[in-house]
Amino acid sequence: MINRRRFINFATSSVGGFSLAYMLGSCSQQSQQNVANSTSSLEIKTKVLRMGYQSAGDLVRNRQVLEKRLDPLGIKVEWLQFAQGPQLMEGMAARRVDVGSVGETPPIFAQVAGSEIVYVVGTQRTATTGRSSVIAVPPESPLQKLEEIKGQEVYFQKGSASHYFILRALQSIGLTIKDIKIKSIPNVEARAAFIEGKIPVWVSGDPHYAIAEEMGRIRVLRDAVGLDTPGGYYVADRTFAQENPGVLKIVIEELHALDKWAEANRDEVKKLMITEQKLKPDVADKVMSRRTFAGRRGLSPALIAEQQRVADLFFETGVIPKKIDINEALLPSDLYAAITPAEIMV
Repeated sequence: MINRRRFINFATSSVGGFSLAYMLGSCSQQSQQNVANSTSSLEIKTKVLRMGYQSAGDLVRNRQVLEKRLDPLGIKVEWLQFAQGPQLMEGMAARRVDVGSVGETPPIFAQVAGSEIVYVVGTQRTATTGRSSVIAVPPESPLQKLEEIKGQEVYFQKGSASHYFILRALQSIGLTIKDIKIKSIPNVEARAAFIEGKIPVWVSGDPHYAIAEEMGRIRVLRDAVGLDTPGGYYVADRTFAQENPGVLKIVIEELHALDKWAEANRDEVKKLMITEQKLKPDVADKVMSRRTFAGRRGLSPALIAEQQRVADLFFETGVIPKKIDINEALLPSDLYAAITPAEIMV
């Protein structure tokens, strides 16, 4: 999964963290479990965790779960907001962000660009995942079917999850990405123009979708249900991840616990959306009606294969200029086993 040179370099650089014997796989299964259950056995060098999040909001930030775990360790959490995933990845490439949440597509584009990133943890998907992402037109548009967007200007952020969505949606009806005219613009900037009827076709998602819906200014041609995305990820700067596996373990644990809390306390989540994202109650209701908190998913071989399939599709359709290997954006498998709860490593 990782070439031997990088694997050994990581192991030998982790003084005070994993033992070299553990990293090279010589420990027993029981000792590996002990390491996985003890954050204190994992190296932490940083005094600041710079978390990137998107303009659509972030429940982790709102609930301050990371601050509660990291403050006692003398680690400050700083939050940096970005329009969407591609901008967050640019921030990480510029060494302004340590860890951030994005869809399945931004890390692929970042890897193509040569960014030194690693996947940290994925997101579980359900049969109804994708309801909050839509290909839409203004209500007065003459376009009635998805097939009719051929030759049209389609607005979305290139390199975002919307890019994979539109690619797969077109593929499902026998069209290609070359059959549309792509206009790249972040959702937060495109929303007002779409509501005013100035954008013919928009690929977007909540809360922007819900805001336009509440105003009666959107008609959906199709949603993303059934388009086999592997889901979103938390991604980290490689150097930060290698030097701070203990922080990554805390992040994954808190994400996992927060998902369980959110699913059991959906009314509380809605209240946070209203106050933190300044959403109208009706808009928050629409967002929550489509949102699930299915939990996290570890970087298992199955998930890695799914993400590789997405990357291969981008290459095969000419969206990205070269074929990439997702394995080159991973940490050693033993490290994932140590920082990821066993119940989500499937």
